[in-house]
Amino acid sequence: MARLLVFDLDGTLVDSSRDLAAATNAALQRVAPGAPEIPLDVVTGFVGEGARLLVERALRHAGVERPAEDVLPVFFECYGERLLETTRLYDGVADALDAVAEHTLAVLTNKPGPFSRTILEGLGVASRFARVWGAGDVPARKPDPAGLLRLVEELGTSRADAWLIGDSAVDVRTARAAGVRAAGVTWGLDPAGVRQAAPDRLLQHPREIAALLAS
Repeated sequence: MARLLVFDLDGTLVDSSRDLAAATNAALQRVAPGAPEIPLDVVTGFVGEGARLLVERALRHAGVERPAEDVLPVFFECYGERLLETTRLYDGVADALDAVAEHTLAVLTNKPGPFSRTILEGLGVASRFARVWGAGDVPARKPDPAGLLRLVEELGTSRADAWLIGDSAVDVRTARAAGVRAAGVTWGLDPAGVRQAAPDRLLQHPREIAALLAS
């Protein structure tokens, strides 16, 4: 039986797309007043590989010629002001976490660790996880496997007894690089991409997470 479930955050546990889009557009207006607003679905396509790439893609899309490194602190400030304005657990996630509460759970995300912990605490589920790690907590962001391998080691399991659950091809590549099984979720930000990445298991609803523990 699997002994460790490691979850991605955005697009897997929480729908944070509207807050991320609002923060992205707010940051653009601060550094380039009058810049065109980027639609929600476009910003959503920029999410998943860390804040720097999100900012870089947003600047390019808006035609704003500013270094991403200069705008990144502005984005963090704007996002920190609205972490929980509209961000919510996906329907069924709370029940799914209840169903696996007796097992070891963790979060590994490319979102900054402090933001990730604040969101999960605000949504009342932070205590469910033995670790909540994000950017700044691990040596490199996904798809680098270092953070996942460290979780497996620290939480006293093996790669064969762990699953990484995520909504993107990045999560599948991370699992593959670490020698861990990958479960892709179809309710997140990139259902087409995660299907194309061919995870070991494709989940259509959070209630199916519990079945991974019997695999």
